[in-house]
Amino acid sequence: MHTLRILASTSKGQWVSYQQALRGAGALPVGGYCPAPDLTCDGLLLAGGDDMDPSFFGQPNLGSKDIDLDRDRAELALAKAFADAGKPILGICRGHQVLNVAFGGTLIQDLGPVGNLFHRPSPGCHWDKIHPIRTLPGSILDTLYGPTLVTNSSHHQAVDRLGDGFTATAWSESGVVEAMEHASLPILAVQFHPERMSYALRRPDANDGAKLFEWFLARCRERAG
Repeated sequence: MHTLRILASTSKGQWVSYQQALRGAGALPVGGYCPAPDLTCDGLLLAGGDDMDPSFFGQPNLGSKDIDLDRDRAELALAKAFADAGKPILGICRGHQVLNVAFGGTLIQDLGPVGNLFHRPSPGCHWDKIHPIRTLPGSILDTLYGPTLVTNSSHHQAVDRLGDGFTATAWSESGVVEAMEHASLPILAVQFHPERMSYALRRPDANDGAKLFEWFLARCRERAG
């Protein structure tokens, strides 16, 4: 059987958890920091990380931090190349936001003191926040997990106006968009971190994130023939 090659774009030093998840699901991860588009790969994973430059969605800086323009440009180019080729894309946290911007959407640059209580680790604490989300009936997440699931969070920004072709398919308790899928392309994006909820990092207080990677690889396998 053909071993699926997944191009993963990650921040510096955050390769291991994504690599473990992709390998756990049966894929060969390639890439890393600012990879060039490689359409010999079967799919694209856009990983978590720091904030995008808000100029890419037409706003002044109103709370974005630790911006990496090289990564922003590289990942917008990756999203366009794989979308144009009709290849599956999975976006995680920052990747969820990058995909929204790539399709013309905008971001909430900071959820504020109340929102951050539920979605951002407390100062001095590196553990994810754990919370429930609800899913859209008939959506990918609903099919995989049912009407609700328990996820992790580690972010202070969120999707605002949806990009062209996207439908929001999951929401947190306060209405933050936790997932979206594209109407005509094999693209799924989630605000949470399934790579930290699966395989070697499976945790007892959240749902199994492995289902998302297995769904993603199934779509890659279908496209690869």
